[in-house]
This record gives sequence, structure tokens and C-alpha cells, in this order.
Amino acid sequence: MGAWSARHRKTAVFGWLLFVVLAAYLGGVHGSTKITESEQMPGQVAQAARILDEAGIKSPAGETVLVQSRTMTADDASFKAVVDQVATAVRATGKAGELHSPYETGAISADKHSALIQFTVLGEDNQAAVANVPPVMDAVTGVQKQHPELLVEEFGQASAGKWFNEQFSTDFARAEWTAVPLALGILLIAFGALVAAVLPVVLAMTAFVAASGLVALSSGVLHTSNDASSVMLLVGLAVGVDYCLFYLRREREERAAGHDSETALRIAAATSGRAVLVSGITVVVAMAGMFLTGIGTFKAMSFATILVVITAVLGSLTVLPALLSMLGDRVEKGKVPFLHRLRRDAGEGSRFWNAVLTPVLRRPLAAAALATAALLAIAAPMLTMHTANLTFQQQLPKDNTLVAVSQRIQDAFPGSPSPAHVVVKARNISSPEMTQALADLQSKALATGKMHGPTSLTVHAEQNVATVDIPLNGSGNDTTSAEALKALREQVLPATVGKIAGAEAPVTGSTAASVDFNKQMSGSMLPVFGFVVAFAFLLMLCSFRSLSIAVTAVILNLLSVGAAYGVLTLVFQHGIGASLIGTAGVGAVESWIPLFLFVILFGLSMDYHVFVVSRIKEAYDRGLPTGAAVAHGIRTTAGVVTSAAVIMVGVFAVFGTLSMQVMKQMGVGLAVAVLIDATVIRAVLLPAVMSLLGDRNWYLPRWLRWLPRLEGEAPAAAPAGTGTHHGRGEHELVG
Repeated sequence: MGAWSARHRKTAVFGWLLFVVLAAYLGGVHGSTKITESEQMPGQVAQAARILDEAGIKSPAGETVLVQSRTMTADDASFKAVVDQVATAVRATGKAGELHSPYETGAISADKHSALIQFTVLGEDNQAAVANVPPVMDAVTGVQKQHPELLVEEFGQASAGKWFNEQFSTDFARAEWTAVPLALGILLIAFGALVAAVLPVVLAMTAFVAASGLVALSSGVLHTSNDASSVMLLVGLAVGVDYCLFYLRREREERAAGHDSETALRIAAATSGRAVLVSGITVVVAMAGMFLTGIGTFKAMSFATILVVITAVLGSLTVLPALLSMLGDRVEKGKVPFLHRLRRDAGEGSRFWNAVLTPVLRRPLAAAALATAALLAIAAPMLTMHTANLTFQQQLPKDNTLVAVSQRIQDAFPGSPSPAHVVVKARNISSPEMTQALADLQSKALATGKMHGPTSLTVHAEQNVATVDIPLNGSGNDTTSAEALKALREQVLPATVGKIAGAEAPVTGSTAASVDFNKQMSGSMLPVFGFVVAFAFLLMLCSFRSLSIAVTAVILNLLSVGAAYGVLTLVFQHGIGASLIGTAGVGAVESWIPLFLFVILFGLSMDYHVFVVSRIKEAYDRGLPTGAAVAHGIRTTAGVVTSAAVIMVGVFAVFGTLSMQVMKQMGVGLAVAVLIDATVIRAVLLPAVMSLLGDRNWYLPRWLRWLPRLEGEAPAAAPAGTGTHHGRGEHELVG
């Protein structure tokens, strides 16, 4: 691929540009089809969403206005006047429906200092309701300004959705505009030349643009999501830059060794190009494991990431060698004098990594034991990890206005802020038996003592569907709420609606979503972990034809993932060090984060592993003893691995600064794991273990010698007298 692209430079470059433009244009014309609620969630939550979708029933976005006073009570005339004024102002917007006064529903706090005005925001779906809510919020704000002696505040699905949409757009833009310049700055330091630094970023961004178009174009078949776009940017930028960096640095190294441009490109294609291809396949296979969860959100993330990785690999193996062939030594144009003088030749390795590697290779057993003990200690907190679907209050920053309002509502009206929604479908929803069963459902739910009023019943006679809202005790995702949900599902429903022949009564709501999602995640973990580990092992086995290297790769990756889990638990569950990144411990890790991190990290960790071990194997195949090959491979890849890791850590850390808790957890988890992987794993544990194994690194049992050969061609030796010295006589042995 590299040789063809170098010979057909214009075809490769303009073909890539045409591909990117066409993919982006067609994707924009087609538009994105988002995943539905029934695809997002498993279990009874999906079943309830499916019943409502088939019946054409849209769940209206519920809103509430809290009217609260420290001095007045709901019985005072002034208090009642403000409640009436709010109701009038909300109705006047023409955007609200089904408004209920607290004096009708009894939504008055026990101390009578707080009251809730409940209504729905008009709109066929949540997005329409979000678009309609601003005039309502303005009306409520207007009443608040007129009565500063009271609190008049709005909270609900539409107002929260508006904040999430606006914040998501702001955060996504901030991540994009921060991550790209950050990557460019790091590459500028790594290469000391503007053109060489710009190339990887441009190729990574064009790969992201093309993949975004392809995702939109295919979203009619496999629906996508906003989360998938965030993950695609995150992974696409990281791997796209890394792949180009590996290729470009090797080509520059071979040119510096005295090879002509064509030979340098051929060597880069045979070595770094092959490492990029194997790494890309590993990431794709790892991401494919997410399809085993059966959840639409994961499928969307998986598919988007697979497309952006394939696109990045394709660009790195075709348009990059074409551009390098066109530019030649002009790739070093735009040198930054100070930075260029600082940059050492890639083959020499840095003083820092030489200082680290020397004692590791001198005492490999002690280094391996110390590094393993440190990683296990960091990973230990994961044994206490608690996962949950984070509530609205947990997702947002503590100083957020909506969080404060929801907390005040929670304090005045204890109990789960989001009730359980029972969706009942029957042959005849209006029959006397079903009417009695629905009444019994509400009374028996309250009789358990695990649920509380007020309950509400809505009957859709034409569709033979009814919905019953029953508030649960607890905070929404704690043990109390989970036990209340279990009682509703396993005791109350079977004794009431469940007795009617042909009736269905799945329970949905935020608590049900958290419980069902966690259950699905728990059931998916082993199949996904097994799939990813097995295929990564097979890929390493075929790529290096060594059982030892395949086993080592899997174990080292598991250690880095475990360390990331430990840090996540410490920071986000227990709050240790959380203030350093502008957050606080929320008592739980988002339920999908551990599986997501495992899949992403297992794929990305192979970038460095394949790149480093390929260089070690290359030196070994050219005659170096295993010990010297390990030293040579680590030293000659230290610079590029460091640069690639710093870029990845920087990009991921940007997501750790965003507003929503789930983005912080994802960014910090990825950044920590990559940092550990590129330092402790690759610079200490890998060379120590390979030194201890010696020639057993290349062990392949006779019964596995039928495996296909995927090794690259041996690179040509440098022209006589032009090679650079690699320390300890390694270059002479290689030559």
C-alpha cells in the first residue's frame, strides 16, 4: 500500500480528499437517525418504551415550579396569589398543558412552606418539548423577579434537557477546540518542524470528518447517538495522530540513517505501517465486543469508533506515504530553531528513558516485582467499585442551578424525585376487572410502605394502554429505591394487574433504568471480556508467532486496565483527589464506564505494544541477542511512544475537564490508563519481563506452527558509514 501510494501520489492524495468530501456531504444530506429509548435500554424499560411507541403515545415532558417561603405557608393569601400568578403566566405562554395546582393535587410539603405546580410542556417528543420550554422558563423567572421574598423556581424534563443540550454542544466544541491545538503543540515539540507537526493532525481530523459522514449515512440501518460522536472524536483524534506519528517518525529516522526517500518509505511501510495495521485491527476487534451487550448506545459507540479507526488506518497507509513522497525533506519545513535543536535523533533515545531502562535491564526481576506490586496496589480500590446510572444531581456540577432546585424539591418532598412508571397494556383497559386492578395496584403499592403518594393514573382507552406513576422511597438509585422497585415488580404487580389474562405491565422510570442497565451490564461483562481478550490474544499470536508475547500482551493490558479502575473508584466514588479536577465523589461509577474503558483501553494499549515489540522483533531477526534487542527496541521507540502517549493523555484529559460527570470519568479513566501503559508498562514491566524470558519470548509450540505468517519484510540496512550510533554497539550488530 505504501509503495503504490508513493508511485501514484496524486491519485492517493486527491482520492482521499474526494472520499472525505463525498462522505461528509452525503452524510450531511442523509442526516443522522438517533437511537430510540427502546434501543437504549434493556429489560422492562425497553418493553415499556416499545408498548408506548406502538400505541403512538408520547410521554409528555413533565415540569414543576417550586414556590417556597421561609415565613409564609401555603394557607396564606399572599402565597396562594403567587401560585395563581405562576399558573396564569405559564398558561399564557401557550406551551404548557395539563397544569395542576398544588391545591388540587395536594403537592404541599409537610411544613406547608413549599408547594409544587405541576404541568407538561407541549411537544411530540423530548426535543420538541426542549424547544418549547424557554418561554415557560422566562415566565417563571418573571414571577420570581416580582416576588423576591419567595423562591419561584422551575425544574423538570424539558428544562433539564435544555441545559444538557446546550452544555453538550458547549463541551463538545470546547473539547474539539482544545484537543486539536494541544495535539498540534505536542507534535511541534516532538518534531521541531511545523509541516511535520501539522500532517498527523490534518489527517486525523479528515479521518474524523469522513467517518462522521459515514456514520450519518449508515444511521438508517444502525442508529447513532450524541455519545457516539464524542467517543468518535476522542478515539479518532488519538489513534489518527498516533498512527501518523509512528509512520512519520520511522520514515524520518530511516532518512537520517542515510536511506534514499523511496527506501525510507518502503521501510516505514514494512515496519511502522504493519504496526499501524495490526494495532488498527486490534482496536476494531476490541470495539466489536461492545455489540455483545445488546444495547443500542454501545452499538452506536462501537460502530462509530470502528469506522473512525478503519478510516484513520486507511489514511495512514495510503495518503500519508503519498504526501511524504511528495514533500520529501520539505516535511522538515517550518523548523522552530530552539525546539529543533532540542529534539534528539529518534534512534538515540532520550537521557530520561536511558536512565530508566538501564537499572531495569540490570535487575529485571526486582523491576518486574516492584512495578507489578505498584500496579496491583493502584488497582486494589476497584474491589470496592459500585456502579449505577448516575442521577441528574450526580451528573451535574454541585453549584449548578438546576441541581440546587432539584435538591430543594427533594428536601421539601422526600422520596425519589422520579417515580416508577407502570405501563399497562390489556385486551380491554376499560373493563371492570382492569379498572379494579389498577385501583388495587395503587393502594397495595402504598400499603408496602416502600412507596408513597401521590400516585397518578392515565388511561388511553383507544390504545388499551394505561400508565400509573408511583413515587418510590429513596434517592432514585440507592438500595432503598431498588428494594421498592423489586417490591413493585415482584409483589404488587403479580397480585393486581398480573392476574388479568393477556395483560402486560412493565415498569420503567429512572430507578428501573438503572437497575435493568446494571443487570444487563453485569451479564455482558464476561462475554465481552472473553471476546476481547481471546481475539487480542489470537491477533498477537498470529502477528508475532510467539505464545509468550501473546500471553504477556494480555496480562500487561489487564494490569493497566485494573489500575485505571482503581483510580476511577478512588476519585469518583470515594472523592479522593476529586477536587483537583473540579468535581467531588458521587458514590458511584457510571455503570457503562468500566466495560467501555476495558474495550477502548485494550484496543489502544496494543498501539504501543505492537509498535515496541515489533521493533524488538525486528532487531532480533537481524541478529541481535534477545537482551540487546529489547534494549535497542525500547530505546529507539521511547521518543515516539512518549510523544504519542502525551498526545493521548492530553486529548483524554480535556474530556476530564468537561461539565458532566460521565465525561469526566471517561476522560480521566482513559488518560490515567494510557499514562500508566506508556510509562510503567512499556518502559519498566515489558522490558523486565522480556529480559527475564530471554529466548523464550519467541517460543511457539510445534502444534501452532500452522499459523499464518503476518510478519513484515526485514528492512534494509543503512548505507555504509551513514548510520547513527545507538549505544553499546547495537547499531553495528544490526548493520
